[in-house]
Amino acid sequence: MPRSKLSRERNGSKPTIRKSEDWNPTAPLQSSQRSPHDSFRSSSSQEDSNSVAEGSPSKRPKLSHPPPQQSSNTLAASEMYNFSKPNHIDLTNGNGPAMMTTVQKRSVGMVRSSDPSTDTGPKKLLVKNLRKTPKSDPEKYFSHVGSQLDAALSAILANERLPFSNEELYRGAENLCRQGRAAPLFKNLFSSMDDTGILRAVIEAWDAWNARLKTIRSIFFFLDRSYLLHSPSLPSIEEMGTDEFRNRVFSHPALKPRILSGACELVAADRHGRSTEQDNDLLREAIKIFHSLGVYTSDFEPELLGRSSSYFASWSNEKAGTLDLAHYIEESQKLIDRELRRCDTLGFDSTTRKSLETYLEDLLVDQEDRQQLLLNTTGVFQLLQKDKKDTLKQLYNLLQRRDLCEKLRPPFEAYISDQGSQIVFDEAREQEMVVRLLDFKKKLDTIWEYSFSTHEGLGHSLREAFEAFINKPKRSNMTWGTDNPKPGEMIAKHVDMILKGGLKAIQTTTATGKTGDNGDADASSEDEDVEINKQLDNVLELFRFVHGKAVFEAFYKRDLARRLLLNRSASADAEKSMLTRLKSECGAGFTHNLEQMFKDMELAREEVSSYKLMLEERGNRPSVDLNVSVLSASAWPSYPDVPLIIPREVQQQATVFEQYYKAKHSGRKLTWKHSLAHCQLKANLPKGSKELVVSSYQAVVLLIFKDSSPSDEIPYDRIQAATGLGKCIDDVELKRTLQSLACAKYRVLSKTPKGKDVNDSDTFSINAHFTDPKYRIKINQIQAKETKEENKETHERVAADRGYETQAAIVRIMKARKMITHVELVSEVITATKNRGVLDPADIKKNIEKLIEKEYMEREETEDGRNAYSYLA
Repeated sequence: MPRSKLSRERNGSKPTIRKSEDWNPTAPLQSSQRSPHDSFRSSSSQEDSNSVAEGSPSKRPKLSHPPPQQSSNTLAASEMYNFSKPNHIDLTNGNGPAMMTTVQKRSVGMVRSSDPSTDTGPKKLLVKNLRKTPKSDPEKYFSHVGSQLDAALSAILANERLPFSNEELYRGAENLCRQGRAAPLFKNLFSSMDDTGILRAVIEAWDAWNARLKTIRSIFFFLDRSYLLHSPSLPSIEEMGTDEFRNRVFSHPALKPRILSGACELVAADRHGRSTEQDNDLLREAIKIFHSLGVYTSDFEPELLGRSSSYFASWSNEKAGTLDLAHYIEESQKLIDRELRRCDTLGFDSTTRKSLETYLEDLLVDQEDRQQLLLNTTGVFQLLQKDKKDTLKQLYNLLQRRDLCEKLRPPFEAYISDQGSQIVFDEAREQEMVVRLLDFKKKLDTIWEYSFSTHEGLGHSLREAFEAFINKPKRSNMTWGTDNPKPGEMIAKHVDMILKGGLKAIQTTTATGKTGDNGDADASSEDEDVEINKQLDNVLELFRFVHGKAVFEAFYKRDLARRLLLNRSASADAEKSMLTRLKSECGAGFTHNLEQMFKDMELAREEVSSYKLMLEERGNRPSVDLNVSVLSASAWPSYPDVPLIIPREVQQQATVFEQYYKAKHSGRKLTWKHSLAHCQLKANLPKGSKELVVSSYQAVVLLIFKDSSPSDEIPYDRIQAATGLGKCIDDVELKRTLQSLACAKYRVLSKTPKGKDVNDSDTFSINAHFTDPKYRIKINQIQAKETKEENKETHERVAADRGYETQAAIVRIMKARKMITHVELVSEVITATKNRGVLDPADIKKNIEKLIEKEYMEREETEDGRNAYSYLA
């Protein structure tokens, strides 16, 4: 029932309800069942101090006027609770409350009426366009308070200054409890009192105990040193204090597991990157205490190793399932390094370090599935291909922990064979083969030395795989259908390039395949010789892997002949140095013909000097200075005989020299090879005189224009008839010669019509506008370059010589054994010829058939039915 204003008499009589003259009894009354119009609401509780908060006990407003006099008239209940319909007053239209009339103010309670009969009940105040205060998210507030309390707990447990005031923290905890969050708050508080906090408290207790124990020991020092020291059955004061702490504190059933767990949790926090420097200091102190109490080995170490083993197993399974080989190797090595570094920095025992290292090796390397991951051929292949030397080094270090480095050999060999074969059989980049092989070999050597720490087994794999692919036979267009290994030819050409071009050629053919700069133009000849020798040593490393030395010998001999005859060697010392290297590698038999070529050049110079001395003694001064090189046909390569009509003056001098030579050396026959000759001509051109260094073909063509003027044009067929070069197939030599004189860099002749190709209908004349700042000009001969026909001929000749060598080896073996089985014969032939290259058993069988046809041997059958051969005397 609503409460009215009560007045109790002092004499203890019952309260009576009295009506006051200036008081409206209905204004402060509140009922438990309110009508929609029985309360007064305002936008702010501070604007009207007389308004009553809804849901709170009503408080009577204090009146400034004296209390009304009590009246004897008492209101009936029906009259008391009889309310008239309230009037609605709009406070937002016009001038607001300030302009309200007195009657209006009195109606809303702003002015009390002195006559109770004029009051009609509470009025309802409506405020239009009231701006509502936005409600804050309670979850954000709870989260904010929770973070404050967590930070405060951490500071308290770490014995640090609180980041917030005690009142703020208290109010936050109170609000959480009032909002029904007491249970999670307690759970959070309980979890904050973790094992790490227990460990910290134990360490503080230990420090306090030690301080007190130190005082006790100082007081009873004499007892300790005089009595206890000489009583083996009694502990010293320090031992007694340590035992008491261990027995009463550490070994307590409720504390011991939490102390050990706290230390292990600190290790786990450091593994996950959540530890601070204070945590590390705390763990160091804990380890010291474990040592002091003598529980490190018996209690702490087993607990740590057990948890570490579980962590390592989980980590390994997770990483192996999500990472590729490269990242797994890197992460595994980082894990091992972190664990071992922690053992060193935090003071773990060497036994703990060794045990952790063993666990890591077992889980990361030694397990069968981990070995399959680390030794995966595809993964290792990619690491090698991308040249990830650091990752390969980490892989090697992981495998070395369990002596598994030998298992790296198969993927290493597979990579070398695959990449090397691609280089050797790449027809599009054939000219870059040697440079690419040198780069590849350098890369492998770096990996072997840096990543694999010069492991002996992996070094053998490198050499064996390199040797296998570089000698792999393959009949292709590169070798003109023969099974000759292509690297032998390309190595010979690369050596020719070095010996012919010198330092400039070396700088041009860099490993990147781009033209390098010329460097310092004033580089000394000594530096050039050093660089040439360095390059020759590198090439010789490739040469050692080549089995078929016959191919290299054939091409090297041909290129050497050109350099010697055309005087194109960059350094005579480099030529002799290379010959010495070959002799050291292959023996004197391999370089016999090469040495003979150098001797022929020396003898030829002596022979020419003797010939010129003879002419001087006879008083014969020829118009042509003739120099002749007499070569041994057996030592030098064979050259085709190209018909050439040489000038009459030259022919006369050649005849005189031939008569002189035959008179001096009886029984010898000279065959002139004009294709290898070169001449020096003095040309009186319209723009000035020049000295031209040309080949014999070029000289013969130029001498046709000796008596002609620039306006005289000579047709192609006349030149063809005058030189005799037209007898060559398709006039190849003549057309190349005319191209070098009329279409190349130095155009001494003019061709009509203009163009790079020479046709039978073209005409030629002296170039009246030719000029050059140099007096002595060397015109290169296009025909001096290697042709496909020459290359094919060389390969076919090498293959034929290889067959003859194989037949000779078979005959020698048969002559010595008289009778031998087929398998034994093939094996001994391969052994006898391995210095010249490994033979294919099919080729050996073909040569056996040829010898049977020539009746050097015949087939037999042994008693046990095996095929055999017998030698026919």
